[in-house]
Amino acid sequence: MSASPLTGSHLLAHALKEEGVTTVFTIAGDHTLPLMDVMAGMGFRFIDTRHEQAASFMADAWGRVTGGLGVVMATTPGVANAIPGLANALHSESPVLSIGGSAEVSELGKGANQEIDQVALAKAVTKGSWLVHDARRIPDLVAGAVRAAYAGRRGPTHLTVPLDVQEQPVEEGQAPPYHPVMSNHVGNAALADAGQVKLAVDLLSRAERPLIIAAASAGYGGDGSWLERFIETTKIPVMTADLARGIVSDEHPYCLGFFDTALNWAAKLVGQADAVLLLGKKLDNSIRYGEIFDPGARIIQIDPEATEIGRNRRVDAGMAGDVAAIVDQLSDEASKRRWRELPWLRELRAQREAQAEWFETVAAPSTPIHAAFVHKTLKSLLRPDDILVWDGGDFGHFGRMTLPARSPRRWFYFSQFGTLGNGLPTALAAQVAHPDSRVVLLAGDGGFGFTAMEFDTAVRHNLPVTAILGNDATWGIDYHIQMGLYGRDTATRLLPTRYDRVVEGLGGHGERVTRPEELAPALKRALDSGRPSLVNVEIQNAISPRAEAAIGRWLERRDQHPSPKE
Repeated sequence: MSASPLTGSHLLAHALKEEGVTTVFTIAGDHTLPLMDVMAGMGFRFIDTRHEQAASFMADAWGRVTGGLGVVMATTPGVANAIPGLANALHSESPVLSIGGSAEVSELGKGANQEIDQVALAKAVTKGSWLVHDARRIPDLVAGAVRAAYAGRRGPTHLTVPLDVQEQPVEEGQAPPYHPVMSNHVGNAALADAGQVKLAVDLLSRAERPLIIAAASAGYGGDGSWLERFIETTKIPVMTADLARGIVSDEHPYCLGFFDTALNWAAKLVGQADAVLLLGKKLDNSIRYGEIFDPGARIIQIDPEATEIGRNRRVDAGMAGDVAAIVDQLSDEASKRRWRELPWLRELRAQREAQAEWFETVAAPSTPIHAAFVHKTLKSLLRPDDILVWDGGDFGHFGRMTLPARSPRRWFYFSQFGTLGNGLPTALAAQVAHPDSRVVLLAGDGGFGFTAMEFDTAVRHNLPVTAILGNDATWGIDYHIQMGLYGRDTATRLLPTRYDRVVEGLGGHGERVTRPEELAPALKRALDSGRPSLVNVEIQNAISPRAEAAIGRWLERRDQHPSPKE
């Protein structure tokens, strides 16, 4: 620890150092200045953004990209601005620590400067939120916050550290020594009951149409070799989603790509599966709370949170604990048996092949350019170690259909929470974490507008991300849903803004593309520029399969619950 005099700021900075934190995402503010000064003197790297929402999105992304603790720091109104990123981190299962400065403890409750109840505000979107009343409690409270961030399903936590606590003198021996959580962290190493393991393997071995769905919590477990071992033993097909994208490459013979029933034709057959192994996949609305599966299908669920087992639908075998460790148990049991490739696997592969043929047709060159052509062109330029990031919107849906996830933590789409605008901050955090890799952002013009000024952050911190913007001057998916349901659009029109010039004005490289033959050269120049860059592609206002599926669900609900006039 640093020499006397020590303060609360020194204790907090020391605790973060011990946890391996090197980078903090922030905007400077009155209520964090003492802590920032101490941390700067201890060698922390600050990535200062143009809005705290972007800083919290970057902390969320850091936790997913690296597996380490993402840290966002904000002054009091900044904590309010950071709430969307914390909410996204809760849904994306990212370990994040939010640190908020505030007015002095002695003034809280009196109408102090910029006073809000930060702890209550953050509590709604975190796994835990606490006020530090005394600097001597900092080691305990930081350790507790880090434990909570990593326990079970990962997520964000929050500490409010008032100014007087940051500056409070602490003599040697007054505060307990900090024992880092991460270096002693055993994760969710709980193993499954041997009987449940045998039951699960029995169910899968008797199935004719088994399927594995790996989602966010399955992405915690290293390089994915544990899952490759299992599918290569059992020859059961797997689809991946969320943080699990790439833990088994989409190009593996037993991987059938992105688990999205609107964007992956193979996934549309999920209702035909007679046994489903859920790895860190909630029985939530994305799979109709389990009703997407056949009523007779046998469901096996492995999850780090025991409370998620069997929520919304009965399961036939349930195991709570570390997903990778339990799958290793399944592999050990499965290796005692004989397995064969089933005709079901050929059916799924045939769907993938048919979709690829359809995509080639849709991706034909045209003017205006179709979104599919943009993604097809990009695919030909990608390298194996490139990092792909998507924001929301119809433009990106065509890319998620075709651009593969080849390795862990290099293919990022936002969580079920669906927070638009997180794409650029996620790309920037990925570039900070992997300075030698190319990071490519795919964004629609609507979502991009939320955090477009963060190109200034990219320029100031020399983060050479390349953004490809699908510009149809529309809030695309909602426009198409409106037209499909009501026959008219409301508040979903934008302008064909020259976002390339915006990026140029901020010091980056910008290009505009209007014709298909211009696209590949423009993408190459942007990728090779070594600067933050954006290619503004004017595209057709074309409906995506995701929007078509959404319209179908709306119409289905109408049929089930008609209005009194119908």
